[in-house]
Amino acid sequence: MKRLGVLGWPVAHSRSPAMQNAALAHLGLRDWHYQRLPVPPELFDETVRALPAAGFVGANVTIPHKEAALALATDATPAARAIGAANTLTFGPGDAIHAANTDAPGLIAALDDAGFAARGRVALVLGAGGSARAAIWALYDAGAARVLVWNRTAERAQRLAVELGAEAVPRPEGADLLVNCTSVGLADGEFKSLPLDADSLGNYATVADLVYRAGGTGLVAEARRRGCSVVDGLEILVRQGALSLTAWTGREAPVDAMRESARGSSPDEHDPGTSNAPDGRAADERRPG
Repeated sequence: MKRLGVLGWPVAHSRSPAMQNAALAHLGLRDWHYQRLPVPPELFDETVRALPAAGFVGANVTIPHKEAALALATDATPAARAIGAANTLTFGPGDAIHAANTDAPGLIAALDDAGFAARGRVALVLGAGGSARAAIWALYDAGAARVLVWNRTAERAQRLAVELGAEAVPRPEGADLLVNCTSVGLADGEFKSLPLDADSLGNYATVADLVYRAGGTGLVAEARRRGCSVVDGLEILVRQGALSLTAWTGREAPVDAMRESARGSSPDEHDPGTSNAPDGRAADERRPG
């Protein structure tokens, strides 16, 4: 049995196991299996190093381990190094651990499908965690003219802006694209916790929310009501997950099958899988995986 999984703390609310196992079945890879790997931060390094001996080919990485995953890797893609975070690990001969970041190209692929081209555009990113890092890097790599970043803790936004060439802002500004990289939206009614009101969503032509939940997030619902083009967290999950699967198997990922499974599944109906769920920290410190 070849094993895959996701390392996170927690990993209880994701649809990735259903999505990835459906993809493996579609590809005829019956001897592969994808599972949850709940790991607290203090056990991350030793757990990762033990995975190859347990039959693991690779693993996704979600909250709060993305930066630790990059630091642990023996080599990494240039994109992962530039972003400063990794969400995909592949285990090689000996103790080799290769790190990549599929969050960045996954976001751009989802935006492309929605008809949004980043080149020459202005984007506002909410959050300052690993997913925000990937979003900022991806948008600049795709040709964005300006990327603004807001975080509840202004110092974190400023540090991130300096590292990646973005512009920290004290309050949200209008832009062509709004990307929510905080965990706000996982629970009902949390839209009000964002530094936005419903009327201000009209200042954004396209809204992307990396969070996903049953029935959609409040941000996505309000954006649709305001006539914005919307990219939801499940589509971004599918796109980044497809890139990870291809890296592990060498096979083209069945995106349609993955999307159908992700949108039709409930995390409680499947054996352990991944999660974009937040932990108990303040919203500005949490991010989707």
